[in-house]
Amino acid sequence: MSPARPEDAPALAALHALAFPPAEAWGPDAMRLMLEMPGAFGLWYPAEGLVLARAAAGEAEILTLAVAPAARCRGLGAALLGAALQGAVLRGAAEMFLEVAAGNEAALALYAAAGFAGVGRRRRYYANGEDALVLRRSLSPS
Repeated sequence: MSPARPEDAPALAALHALAFPPAEAWGPDAMRLMLEMPGAFGLWYPAEGLVLARAAAGEAEILTLAVAPAARCRGLGAALLGAALQGAVLRGAAEMFLEVAAGNEAALALYAAAGFAGVGRRRRYYANGEDALVLRRSLSPS
C-alpha cells in the first residue's frame, strides 16, 4: 500500500472508474482536489484499490473507497479501510463517518464488520436516485 499523492490523480481516477458507475466515478481533477484539501490523505494499491479520507476537528470521513472488480474478494477493501481508520487516529480523530449506497450489500458488510453503524440516511443522494446511508464508528479504544 502506498500513499496517494495529488500527482497520482490520473491513475486514481482510472481506478475509480473501474469500480464505480460512470455517473459516480471521480475524474482526475476531483481526485487532485480531494487530496489537496486540508486534512486529506489517501492510500492505494496501484491498479487495485484506493481509499481517500480526511480528518479535521476530531472527526474523520471516508471520501471514497474503491476496489477494482478484478481485485475484489481478496481483502483489499478491509486493508484499505483499516489503513484509513489508523490514519484518522494518527490525525487526532475520535470518530469516522462515511456514506454508502443503501443497496451496496458488499460495502455494507465490510463496514459492519469494521464496527460501523447507521446514523442517518440521505434520500436520493446518488446520481441514480439511490439513497445513501450515513455510517459512523468510534475510533476510541473500547
